[in-house]
Amino acid sequence: MSSLDVVTVGSAVLDHIYSVSNLPEPDGGAFVREHTTDVGGVAANVAAGLVEFGNRTGIVTRVGADAAAEIEDDLQARDLDCTRVRSGPEESSYTLILRGPDGDRMIVADGQSVPNLRLDEDDIEYVSDASVVFTSAYAPDEVVSRLVRARERGEISALVFDLAGPLAELEGRGTAPATIDHLLSVVDLFVVGTVAARSYFGSGAEETIAALAQKNVSRAAVTQGAKGALLLDGDTVTEVPAFDVDVADTTGAGDAFTAGLIHTWVLDDDSAREAGRFAAATAALNCTTTGARDILPPESDVRAFLDDQ
Repeated sequence: MSSLDVVTVGSAVLDHIYSVSNLPEPDGGAFVREHTTDVGGVAANVAAGLVEFGNRTGIVTRVGADAAAEIEDDLQARDLDCTRVRSGPEESSYTLILRGPDGDRMIVADGQSVPNLRLDEDDIEYVSDASVVFTSAYAPDEVVSRLVRARERGEISALVFDLAGPLAELEGRGTAPATIDHLLSVVDLFVVGTVAARSYFGSGAEETIAALAQKNVSRAAVTQGAKGALLLDGDTVTEVPAFDVDVADTTGAGDAFTAGLIHTWVLDDDSAREAGRFAAATAALNCTTTGARDILPPESDVRAFLDDQ
């Protein structure tokens, strides 16, 4: 596949999802009411959302031999270009997701296939052909560093980065703080949630937006879950409220939000307000069913939802 709209780089994993009686406190417990397994991961989720919006999308990832067939079959069934998916002998990366009765969740990750991902010259040529490249802090530091260098050299047209987790979670397997510092000078859209923002910036949403503006980040989004998001566009900050829906599961809502922003704000160059509302509507619809990707709405459904608001 040539002339892709977006290539996502990073994690495609198995999500082991446990619906539990309650999210346990430290030294506490919970009872499993239901267990399902699905394909997830930030790169896979964002890519799947972008395909639903009609974008030609590819993924660069590494999976373990034990789950290669299951993950690749899922990605191909979602019409992703998988020519740069590779597998290795190690255990495939996976997550354990505890989902509480109100849709909130706790996530624990393990497995070595994503940490073992590296980019070669063919990968760089592949991503260079796309209009937008997306990656997250769950991608190995060597991978993100190479994408940052490629963006600096102009080999990548636009780079979107999601600081998807706190620094303690990333240590030894994800993007290092020094690389995050470096990429802020070249990234075209920087996305971060409040937990990761507190870890890296040491502050809340408004202070994080101010810090990003001081570092001359051209576009950024600080997501706040049910409180909505703040978008930075140059010197302008736009507050985007979340939509009120019946929440079944918040897993994947942030990835759906990011896919909506890439589609409208980076590819289509909509205004920050319009892009933010579209992304918030996408995330809201994603929360109305269980699993990260059970409902990844097409653009027509998102527009219809917005028309009803």
